[in-house]
Amino acid sequence: MPTDSIWSYPPGLDHARGADLTGYTVVASDGTAGHVDRQAGHHGMPHLVVDTGVWVFGRSLLVPVGVITSVDTAGRKLTVSCTRAELKAAPRFRTDSETMDHVYLTAVGHYYSELPREERPAG
Repeated sequence: MPTDSIWSYPPGLDHARGADLTGYTVVASDGTAGHVDRQAGHHGMPHLVVDTGVWVFGRSLLVPVGVITSVDTAGRKLTVSCTRAELKAAPRFRTDSETMDHVYLTAVGHYYSELPREERPAG
């Protein structure tokens, strides 16, 4: 996946663009990963800050919107194309200032764009 597309909602998820996803449960391909604590889009790089709760105690994750595979507005849940281990292995998110740091965001984008992607059926 090209790095620039990691910062764009995938085709078919246009309804999520501009929506407030705060509070939505984040589900990885192998289980729940946390919930969306906040959203940001500095430098044209929209992403979610995910609170992992007790799964990775005391740690939040920065997740580009390009890894979202589905959004269930009624169930307030979104699914990402990563496993929990892949999310946990992403560049460490430490402070809110990193949501505005172009160098950090670029490193995050590169990490997620290099992950293998399963082809998912449409619909």
